[in-house]
Amino acid sequence: MRKVVITGLGVVSPIGCGKDDYWDALSEGRNGIGRITLFDTEGHSAKIAAEVHDFDVEPWMDKKEARKTDRVIHFVIPAADMAVRDAGLPLDDIDRNAFGVYIGSGEGGITTTHENYDILKEKGPGRVSPFFIPMMLSNMPAAYVAMRFGARGPNMAVVTACSTATHCMGEAMHAIRRGDADIILAGGVEAAITPIAIAGFANMKALSTRNDEPERASRPFDRERDGFVMGEGAGILVFEELEHAKRRGARIYAEVTGYGNTCDAYHITAPDPEGDGSIRAVGAALRMAGWNAGQVDLYNAHGTSTPLNDKTESGVVRRVFGDHAERMPVHSTKSMLGHCLGAAGALETIAAMMAIERGIIHPTINYEFPDPECRVNISNVAIERRVDRVIINNAGFGGHNGVLAIERFKG
Repeated sequence: MRKVVITGLGVVSPIGCGKDDYWDALSEGRNGIGRITLFDTEGHSAKIAAEVHDFDVEPWMDKKEARKTDRVIHFVIPAADMAVRDAGLPLDDIDRNAFGVYIGSGEGGITTTHENYDILKEKGPGRVSPFFIPMMLSNMPAAYVAMRFGARGPNMAVVTACSTATHCMGEAMHAIRRGDADIILAGGVEAAITPIAIAGFANMKALSTRNDEPERASRPFDRERDGFVMGEGAGILVFEELEHAKRRGARIYAEVTGYGNTCDAYHITAPDPEGDGSIRAVGAALRMAGWNAGQVDLYNAHGTSTPLNDKTESGVVRRVFGDHAERMPVHSTKSMLGHCLGAAGALETIAAMMAIERGIIHPTINYEFPDPECRVNISNVAIERRVDRVIINNAGFGGHNGVLAIERFKG
């Protein structure tokens, strides 16, 4: 069977852009959460988010193109460019028909949707932008990236809410294994810090309202957690067939060895309290990877900082990993990034990749008060340790579960 490896990483995030700045911030436990500046939060119960600050898209896109595209495109193009450069892809030499793009977004161009609805109400239908439809569609990040690089191979925008990026990466792995492509840019992007999205999540009681202490608001698995914090950004990875990567002398970060995809079929927003769907997804990834549970060195949790998710996920970890759960480090990248929705799985997979490469497990910040209902092995400081095998878990509204298994490349 064809093997799949990761050869390039691209990041736009609230704590740093580019893999090195991103990793430095993660390993040092820097927080990207603060008061919302993208809009006036008067009247909102949740006034905090993890925004991408001081980011200039012009090195990647000219002003005219930027005006015709949503913020979600402004994040995904630079992240994809960084990944391609990091991989050293010889674009003039590769087969563009075997070059694919699997990038999703949970909310798509929601900023454009919000702005054009206001225009419709205030100025009438004749003033709605002719670019509105292509600016708001969730498949457009994948389309723009394909056009950017002339990637004419398989192209897909999986949309499964907060498991979007994980499913994009898992399906990219399958496509390369099948021989549908040799290279796929895979991951997710989100730019949903808008008045309507914040209000919607807040009114379902999903968001933290720790507005006076934004830096302490995202606290996965901590007893004092009160909801997630919205984040934004993009994570793009170069998935590549092993022999193709070796022929061109590519640096290989890790091998993608397992993938699980299940549904709770339980509730539109709440996880199944028994965690059955998640347990099956983790089990599927372990079986495909050929690992037993005791071989996992790190579990990168969905870890949203919501009362139900963290309690349920902790139960899943204990049921799947048994006694090994007492020793296996569990961490949540969302403690620093907030929840980047459709981009979360990709940003977390990049964090896992860097843990393998650098031998450091980043901290879960704000973990201060252990919750007896979340009995997992959490550290609020960085740990230096060799990491060979990692499980990355994500879940999305609607009961979608996505799990990746990645391991140190042995070649």
